Amino acid sequence: MSGGAVASLPEGLLDGGVWFRVEEPGTASAVRRAAERLAAELAMPEQRIADLSIVAAETAGNLTKHASQGTILVRTVRVSDQAGVELIAVDSGPGMTDVQRSIGDGHSTAGTLGIGFGAILRQAGWSDLHSVPGRGTVMSVQVWAGDVPERGWAAGLTRPLAGEPVSGDALAVREADGRRQVLVCDGLGHGGLAAAASHEAVRGFHRAPAGPPAQVVETLHRALGHTRGAALAVAELDPKGGVVRYAGLGNISGIVLAPDGSRRGMVSMPGIAGHQRRQIREYDYPLAPGALVLMHTDGVVDRWNATDYPGLLSHSPEVIAATVLRDAGTRRDDAGVLVAQAST
Repeated sequence: MSGGAVASLPEGLLDGGVWFRVEEPGTASAVRRAAERLAAELAMPEQRIADLSIVAAETAGNLTKHASQGTILVRTVRVSDQAGVELIAVDSGPGMTDVQRSIGDGHSTAGTLGIGFGAILRQAGWSDLHSVPGRGTVMSVQVWAGDVPERGWAAGLTRPLAGEPVSGDALAVREADGRRQVLVCDGLGHGGLAAAASHEAVRGFHRAPAGPPAQVVETLHRALGHTRGAALAVAELDPKGGVVRYAGLGNISGIVLAPDGSRRGMVSMPGIAGHQRRQIREYDYPLAPGALVLMHTDGVVDRWNATDYPGLLSHSPEVIAATVLRDAGTRRDDAGVLVAQAST
């Protein structure tokens, strides 16, 4: 088990949560208990905690029966004054040829009753699943304390370097005076001090006056002077204007993904926020309807092709980000991926 702390995250940080490697049947109990504890901390109603318990047990059970190299992320999700618990299950198993048939009650490939996916979907407030035969499956499920809120336009996830309890990467989303902005940050090095730098960047991001990305990056550069520093980038999506504005310092990768899977890279300048910078420059890139902005830290290699995943770009940001992290993330570094939708 590895992951970030849950209880003391800065406001506005996309929760790093806790990762579980799911290889033995006993892991399902650990996943269920972690989800229940998190729900209790959020003061979720007992019935919703019971629903979450079923979702967690069935999700982990599916991985042990059908998948290989399965992992589950358990984390808090928040929208305005609402909170819930999300599980993201990732595997490199055989995948599904017919997703709709596979998630229906009565279908099983392991000699069981075949009710696992059906139970998950009935108890969850929201879910999304993408699967490719031979590549595996990614599923995100959320259980909320009350009514399911309106879907957000951006989401992502981070994973720490193998053996580290926390990730030095952090992600954040904000809307300030009509500006839709996202931050991806990679604290220098690994461990607690790297995480502290990234979390300070998240705090500064939410406190910064509303302004274009270059101005926000300049503000963060000044705010990180007492930390070990970080690579970071800020993107601003303007769907009505058909443009994304982007500014970064250091090794953060950003791309614009068209609905057909073609991509265009975005430019970050050399430097370390908080310590070294030559200049901060902002660039504009076309943002067509239905396009996505995908950003990641250097713990994710840029050797994946969206056309290898039929239908993926029509799914939720959570599922897209988890798929990229599974297939392009490295265990030798902290890794973080954020996806923002232009049309939401």
